[in-house]
Amino acid sequence: MTVRAILRFPHPGLKTRCAPVTVFDEALRTLVGDLLDTMRAAPGVGITAAHIGVFERVTVIELAREDGVRIYINPEIISASEETSRNTEGSVSMSGATDEVIRPEAIRFRYHDVEGKMHEEDAKGFLAICIQHEIDQLDGIFWLQRLSKLKRDRLLKKWEKAGG
Repeated sequence: MTVRAILRFPHPGLKTRCAPVTVFDEALRTLVGDLLDTMRAAPGVGITAAHIGVFERVTVIELAREDGVRIYINPEIISASEETSRNTEGSVSMSGATDEVIRPEAIRFRYHDVEGKMHEEDAKGFLAICIQHEIDQLDGIFWLQRLSKLKRDRLLKKWEKAGG
């Protein structure tokens, strides 16, 4: 597989809503492999096809190598808990910039695997946070948009000063 170039913030592609995958073929499996290699090289714990300029609803998450790789095609949240948690988030498209984002602690979601089979699962904790973060990206919502204007402006100023 191949390590692909990552779109850098503020590339307009990072605010593009991705199209559903309708063909589950070898090209999709190659894309998934490229995403995994690119995410590991970045490094990161999650990446979407949008991060490499492919605007299809594909994401790969690997919280730790021993936990294995999670591949979600056309993921969507079915329900979310009222309980929330505050977690530090960032992006492979904006290295070095992180801040706390509040999201539901647990979700129920559905997705296709690389063969096109539909699945429904529950996720909680850090995995739930990562899935929500990546689904936002697939919807064209960059994680900074989840911050207050004040926090976002401060973070951008600090990031730009650091050479962002």
